[in-house]
Amino acid sequence: MENIRMKNVGHGVRKIDGMAIATGKPVYTQDLVKDNALVVKILRSPHAFAKITSIDISGAEKVEGVECILTYNDVPKVRFTLAGQSYPEPSPYDRLILDQIVRYVGDEVAIIAAVDEKTALLAMQRIKVEYEVLEPVLDFEQALGHSSVVHSEEDLLVNFDIGLDKDKNIASSYYEAVGDVEEEFKRCAVVVEDVYYPQAQAHTMMETYRSFTYLDHTGRLVVVSSTQIPFHIRRQLAKALQIPASKIRVIKPRIGGGFGGKQTGAGDVFAAIVTLKTGKPALIIYDRKETFSSTTSRHAMRLKVKLGADSDGTIRAIDMDVLSDTGAYGEHAPTVLSCVGHYTLPLYNKTKAVRFNGHAVYTNKMPAGAFRGYGATQGTFALESTVNMLAEQLTMDPTEIRLKNISKVGETFLTGQGVILGSSTLDKCILRGKELIGWDSKFPCRDIGQNKVRAVGMAITMQGSGIANIGTASAEIRLNDDGNFTLLIGATDMGTGCDTILSQMAAEILEIPMEMIIVNAGDTDTSPYDPGSYASSSTYVAGTAVVKAAEELKTKLLQQGALFLGVPSEEVELNGLAVRTVRGDQEISFAKIAELTILGAGKLQLVGFATFGSEISPPPYVAGFAEVEVDQETGKVDLIDYVAVVDCGTVINPNLARIQAEGGIVQGIGMALYEEVNYNDSGKMATNSFMQYKIPCRKDVGKVRIEFEESFEPSGPFGAKSIGEVVANTPPPAISHAIFNALGVRVNHLPITPEKVFMAKQK
Repeated sequence: MENIRMKNVGHGVRKIDGMAIATGKPVYTQDLVKDNALVVKILRSPHAFAKITSIDISGAEKVEGVECILTYNDVPKVRFTLAGQSYPEPSPYDRLILDQIVRYVGDEVAIIAAVDEKTALLAMQRIKVEYEVLEPVLDFEQALGHSSVVHSEEDLLVNFDIGLDKDKNIASSYYEAVGDVEEEFKRCAVVVEDVYYPQAQAHTMMETYRSFTYLDHTGRLVVVSSTQIPFHIRRQLAKALQIPASKIRVIKPRIGGGFGGKQTGAGDVFAAIVTLKTGKPALIIYDRKETFSSTTSRHAMRLKVKLGADSDGTIRAIDMDVLSDTGAYGEHAPTVLSCVGHYTLPLYNKTKAVRFNGHAVYTNKMPAGAFRGYGATQGTFALESTVNMLAEQLTMDPTEIRLKNISKVGETFLTGQGVILGSSTLDKCILRGKELIGWDSKFPCRDIGQNKVRAVGMAITMQGSGIANIGTASAEIRLNDDGNFTLLIGATDMGTGCDTILSQMAAEILEIPMEMIIVNAGDTDTSPYDPGSYASSSTYVAGTAVVKAAEELKTKLLQQGALFLGVPSEEVELNGLAVRTVRGDQEISFAKIAELTILGAGKLQLVGFATFGSEISPPPYVAGFAEVEVDQETGKVDLIDYVAVVDCGTVINPNLARIQAEGGIVQGIGMALYEEVNYNDSGKMATNSFMQYKIPCRKDVGKVRIEFEESFEPSGPFGAKSIGEVVANTPPPAISHAIFNALGVRVNHLPITPEKVFMAKQK
């Protein structure tokens, strides 16, 4: 399929739901709520670590309009995880719907359901709770073997060995080594090492978490949720509520952004249990403060990286030691930790030995979870900053040292189990990025007067496309009685445009206009199984399933058309919404085929169905280049220009890919310079509103320029790979590198604020 001009794929087609969203049509969870829904509110813990000794709800129950109040005595006592992962989930089953022990400020204490919000809040004020306050674990570097044990319960469960050691506050451990790292370092001409602290980052999606639940006419629980993972939500609820999954239907409408936050359950179980207890519809909406302080964030980490190289810059050994702060619960703790290594160690494949050792630890802070980049972001910051250090030590150009060491097509790498790299234009990405930023004339820096210095920096990164041997998706496409088509997918569009690109792929195979396809997505009753939108899987995994399903339907259309025309199937082709003989002397329209196969004495509705899971996860790549202007007196950093050149295989929809890339770059810029989830000394979150938590606005990000260097991934649909996550990873190391080139100071604690730059300069 390489280099063939296609009608749908490769074009910047408008999002199929773009106009509805832009004109405010009712498309989101809250738009679908019934007027009589009970309003659900949560009473949350004021303490970072405490045991509830008594809870008196009698005063609250007397408030008129209160429907039900639930405490830890009123809910099932079965532990589960809110992580949206395929069964058997690697994350520990370490939470209850409500627990007698509260483990962070904001943890759930009681569920209140009332006729309206005002009544629910009034009742909440009348609940009297007494706590035995315990000593919290607030510093993750002190968590290992702390005198306080965050999870001392005996019924904590894991599905398989993830290296959990709860008595030491270890939620999971991960170790991987190939070759003798110590021996290799001895042979290296130069060894560099440093310690890095990427911070916790908030998702700050526009639409906060929300869930609406009701019982349908058959008594089944219906959950309408702003989620990336409808099928996983169904499984979570079945386990937590102790009811069969067959009695639950989860529907995902439009999502106003997720970024990984909505790969973890939030609120669904509270609305659901109210509906089960009362029989009435229930609605829970997290306000912005709850979204900041009672959901999940990116994992804060400490990474120690050591690199060894020959004098010519060939990297021979990489050693990473990682400590990850998973907070009060272990959602995504083991997988984010392992991904730090999975998506960094293969970047440079001339190595003789690599080692990764890591622990994720429990603390009494809001849990960490999935966030775009999923460990690769933190790992990239640490590894790339160390590679830039190495280049400086060897007085080599940082772009040259990378070109010398990166993996090339047809090569393998030490931790890759022999999988050969099928596609990469990373070398071209580096060269093109260099050209766009004006690297040769600007590196490392230049004084522009008035105490200001301009400098450039760079970094590269990789990610995956789906989860090898785990991620799987199904798709169904059928010819309807009117000659149009319905595409049924379980992939969840969270603003990324996957409904659009999956339609583009189906339309391309069936040689039809996209308008002829009705997309039905994200409903556990009608969609074929799909784990959801995460792990950069929609384009590659769901896309391949759609292509295979469309190909099956195309074959059936040709066979059926040939049958009606009375010719062998090898003598017909698709042509303008019809099956036509190759000679062009007869044809039958799709509408006529539909009529004859479905209506009257119909034999069979034509349907294409496919399931796809890949044994490999082909990496997309980005080369990122930053130009900054630094004020030497104040330490203030202005980002002047950011260039990202992306290899995501074949670009299915350039418009949507560009928007994805720009959004990811801006989140990375936020991580580099502005954003940080902060707590006070007692463990209360200090950054629980947009007044305290700063994300970059349009003026802060300067120029962001995106280009694509297409490769052709043989295992991907039309040669495509993923783009969703990889684009968030390069800004922290590239910007940090540019600041170092400007002032000669390294700030390894993100974000890099003017104060930190100023203080480092003073030293």
